[in-house]
Amino acid sequence: MLATLGFAVNFWAWALLSPLGPLFQDELRLSSLQQALLLAVPVIVGSLGRIPVGALTDRFGGRVMFPLVSAATIVPVLFVGLFGHGSLAALLCGGFFLGIGGTAFAVGVPVVNAWFPPRQRGLALGVFGVGMGGTAISALTTVPLVKAVDLTAPFLITAAVLAAYAVLAAVLLRDAPGRPRITTSVLRRLTGALRLPITWQASALYALAFGGYVAFSVYLPTYLRTAYTLSQADAANRMAGFVVLAVLARPLGGWLSDRLHPTRVLGGTLAVVVVAAAVQAFTPDLVPVGTIAFLTMATALGAASGAVFALVALVTPIEQVGAVTGVVGAAGGLGGFLPPLLMGAFYGSLQDYGPGLALLAVSAGVATLFTTFFSHRATATA
Repeated sequence: MLATLGFAVNFWAWALLSPLGPLFQDELRLSSLQQALLLAVPVIVGSLGRIPVGALTDRFGGRVMFPLVSAATIVPVLFVGLFGHGSLAALLCGGFFLGIGGTAFAVGVPVVNAWFPPRQRGLALGVFGVGMGGTAISALTTVPLVKAVDLTAPFLITAAVLAAYAVLAAVLLRDAPGRPRITTSVLRRLTGALRLPITWQASALYALAFGGYVAFSVYLPTYLRTAYTLSQADAANRMAGFVVLAVLARPLGGWLSDRLHPTRVLGGTLAVVVVAAAVQAFTPDLVPVGTIAFLTMATALGAASGAVFALVALVTPIEQVGAVTGVVGAAGGLGGFLPPLLMGAFYGSLQDYGPGLALLAVSAGVATLFTTFFSHRATATA
């Protein structure tokens, strides 16, 4: 519960810029590519930061790292809310350090993983993954707070919640009694993680599954506003619906992985993404076809994300889970960095988002074929 709460609070902070993307675009007169870059910067920093944070969690544990990451995220939240929203340069600087909140994922996975036996880790990590619903909190509250109060309100509230959680985690959070005590250097643990085949296999799959979720949670308001001329509030609410469904599907993916096998769950869910993305590439009417396509993708991407870490928990030595999680989590975040830039570039040059969604369908198709092949080997060895 504490790890999931910490994940949610930090992801709430990590996603603060996304609902305000259209507002910043209008006020600062940003191009499509500039807006996409603004939304993507926190994603790439939060992703790459997971690599050292995961290795540090192996060594120091979540009791130290969760309060530390939460407290550090307060600084960029206050900077953006109070000073950093007047120019693109200031927003990019604030967004860069806002990425710290995204590293909380690499803290929580090894913490939760160590508390559960292998047969229960898929569901446990899936439940922890519900914390990614922090992005939905941001989507549902940020724009209404700005309209009701002012632009600083959501940032001040988020900073206060982060501070409260940092204190709560420092007082109450405990690491599992049997957690291995790691004394080797961060560099050596990262090198060891990179030598494991599962690190690369899971990274590729997570880059697509969670990367797709991150990309849509960041860029969907802009997409819906541009492609379907929705209002800023309506687009943000629909993005929140996408996020909530993906969040609820993540424990389902973990639960199914405990009972079937993670690679079988991945093969099925990624095949669903192929179909839904291909349909949406033609920009059908939003009601009902577009809505069904996006909600189907949300469910499939959420379940696939849960299945990836069920696979990691199944085959990774427990003393390396943090380091592997950092690398795989980074790949997932980086998977969410490129699509918004591509979508912005495609629309800027072609006035059409279709090629970006078609590329998602092709990528998911390749991943489905890989998972189908990989499942035979993984089932035999796990």
